[in-house]
Amino acid sequence: MKAGFIGLGLIGRPMAGHLAKAGHTLHLWARRPESLEPFRNGGAIFHDSIAEVAREADVVFSMVADAPDVEQVALGPQGVAEGAAGRTGLVFVDMSTIAPESARTIAVRLAASGVAMIDAPVSGGEVGAINASLTIMAGGTQEAFDRVLPLFQLMGKNVTRVGDSGAGQVAKACNQILTGVGVLALAEAFAFAEKSGVDAARVREALLGGFAYSRILENHGQRMLDRNFKPGFKSWMHQKDLRIVMNEAHRMGLALPSAAAAAQMLNAMVGQGLGEEDSIAVLKVLEDLGGVER
Repeated sequence: MKAGFIGLGLIGRPMAGHLAKAGHTLHLWARRPESLEPFRNGGAIFHDSIAEVAREADVVFSMVADAPDVEQVALGPQGVAEGAAGRTGLVFVDMSTIAPESARTIAVRLAASGVAMIDAPVSGGEVGAINASLTIMAGGTQEAFDRVLPLFQLMGKNVTRVGDSGAGQVAKACNQILTGVGVLALAEAFAFAEKSGVDAARVREALLGGFAYSRILENHGQRMLDRNFKPGFKSWMHQKDLRIVMNEAHRMGLALPSAAAAAQMLNAMVGQGLGEEDSIAVLKVLEDLGGVER
């Protein structure tokens, strides 16, 4: 297939790379020319605008920061809708994390231009993108999903159509609640162990064998012990995702007290200048609050 890709950042770059390795023709545009460098000798075709990408591709993927960026890619000047004019069958797949209502609104506006949209946010971070082991949560029609499924399977191991437009973003919001609360709970447990004078590594070893086991404890727990706060998922991005969660909760009149606490801790991280570190660096905030010496 001919696959367009917009958003060649930390996660988007390896995702696009998997498509190219499988023999699909990449059509690319990027704001920063250096983002295209890894694809310069790989047969990818570079374009001067997103509209040009949309004119050539069967499917256009985007992996950008937030809803205004997605709207700009999809509906802005020289965007996907403009490039789709006069043709049929184009599928736009947004793999960013945005509000469910934003995804639905953009999908409706694209449909008026004859473009089917799938919202397909991912979980797994940079490591999952590199290893093609992402979890992909999709919202959109079954027909559009079936067309794109072979490409999804090159980028992820767990690919699920959750429902219609916006459903993928709802699933991602649920994911961010669980991971945000889980990371904060883990950091609290380690800070508690450290303040108590007990080796957090031995505590983790004990907990891995019981009901407290989780992949967060296994993977992020080891990274916390190693003081490895290099971002697989930057804390400012997790802050943005939980802001989406809390805005949706306010809109629905739904109480999410644990998610609210996690959101406030991520706010504190960004406020302390930790926004570019992984969200597991919330451990540093708790250590500072509790006077834990490292």
